[in-house]
This record gives sequence, structure tokens and C-alpha cells, in this order.
Amino acid sequence: MDAVLGQLYAGLSLGSVLLLIALGLTLTFGQMGVINMAHGEFLMAGAYTTYVVQQVVGGAGLSLLIALPLAFLVGGLLGVLLETTLISRLYSRPLDTLLVTWGVALVLQQLARDVFGAPAVEVRTPEWLKGNVDLFGAPFTKGRLFILGLALTAVLVLGVVLRYTALGRRIRAVVQSRGLAETSGIDTRATDRLTFFIGSGLAGIAGVALTLIASTQPYMGQTYIVDAFLVVVAGGVGRVRGAVLMAFGLGVLQATFAYSQSVSTAKVLLLICVIAFLQVRPQGLFSVKSRSLV
Repeated sequence: MDAVLGQLYAGLSLGSVLLLIALGLTLTFGQMGVINMAHGEFLMAGAYTTYVVQQVVGGAGLSLLIALPLAFLVGGLLGVLLETTLISRLYSRPLDTLLVTWGVALVLQQLARDVFGAPAVEVRTPEWLKGNVDLFGAPFTKGRLFILGLALTAVLVLGVVLRYTALGRRIRAVVQSRGLAETSGIDTRATDRLTFFIGSGLAGIAGVALTLIASTQPYMGQTYIVDAFLVVVAGGVGRVRGAVLMAFGLGVLQATFAYSQSVSTAKVLLLICVIAFLQVRPQGLFSVKSRSLV
């Protein structure tokens, strides 16, 4: 029983990390069709923001709380800068956005190396997130429980924004039919920029969360970006609930494979499962209802 709970917890922990990363991709890839390979570097920027705040503030506990909104702002501004300078000229050309953002990712990685150095920097874990909590007779680390709670909070806030705010209604309108949204008076360019800001800001928050369980170094974003795209595609492009279910589903599945296989073998088996699923349901777990005729 303990082994089963341990594997389930490991899967949920991995799923919560994937969910935080994939939420931003769900918005940018789902609404604008932009394959943003620099999304992982926005995550890396959020992690380094946590490191810088910790050096300035000092206390690990207070610095983590300050870093969360600040990393959202840093990631969001990087996203807006990328969208304004490059991506806005490449809409409807997804392969071009892939190549361009891949180049941007390499530039950001080198910039991080130049500023912070190649070795990983140390981000201290707050005292209140150290140790374990006993649930159902099994130990659960406080840090991973915090990441799980952070991921669920991000989903809840994003869901409220998309469903009950004017910005959310504009985003949903653009997703369903960009042309009709424009004829209705919606400024789709402004909506795109705000969407990119939110999506990239969520990547920054994911970077803060990752400092609790992974090393902070220039290439950390590349470790998770492919898995995050798998979550978005398999869950249904642009569907938040699909991303939630697939993030936790793929996390549990990978943890199950990793229990008896090596990490690399587990990733290969996970990829095979996703490919097989997309053969049966190519639109993903959920599909976007659109009024578009093309």
C-alpha cells in the first residue's frame, strides 16, 4: 500500500510541475497557434528571479513569497517582448515561430550563462517547506505539496479569469473565431499580447516552483518543454481542463513506468502511449468548439 501511495504521490508531483509549465502553453499555443520553444527559458528566468530575490532579501521564506509575483511579471514581460518584436510578424506560420523561438531560447540560455555562470546556483528552500507531512500513513514532502497546491491555485485563478472576466471572454472569443471577434470590435492584437503576458508569466511561476525540487541552471527549461507540449497536444489544444487531466495522467503514468524501468525508458514508453492515444483521438482529450468554416 505504501508503495502504491508513493508512486501515486510521485506521479501527482510530476504532474503538478508539468501542469504549471503547460498552462501558459495552453493559452499561447491554443489561441495563437504559436509554437514557443522559448517557453522553457521563461521558466528559467523565473527560477533565476527567485535566486536574485533571495540574494537581495536574504530570508528564504520571505524571498519565495516575493519571488512568486515578481517571477510572473518577469516571465510575462519577456513574453510580451518576444511577441511584439518577433512573433507578431509570424502569425499563421507555426514552423517559423518554432525556429525563431528556438533561436531565442539559445540566446537566453547563453545570456544566463554569461550573467550567472554555467554551474547551477543554490536557491535555499524555506524552513517551512522542509521535511515531510504524514498523510494516510505515508510521508509526503512539504515542498512537493506546496507545488501541487500552487498548480491547483493557478488553475483555479486562470479558470475564473477565462470564465468570468471581460478579458477571459475576449480570449475565448478569439480562440473560437478570430475573424468574428475582430468584426465584433475586439482588439485581437491587444488580446494576443495580454494572453502572451499571462501564459509567459505562468512559466515564470513554474520556475519558482522548480527551485524547490531541481537545480537552477541555464538549461533547466529544456528538461520539461517537450513534456509540456505533450500535455497541451494530448489534452486538446487550448483546453485548460484537458491540460489538467493530461498533466496528472502523464505524470502518474511516467512515475509508474519509472518504478520498474530507467528514466529514459520511462520517457520513451510515455511518448509511445501519447502517440497511440493521438492515433485514436487526434484532436486530443477535449476539442475546441469553433464557428470557423476554414
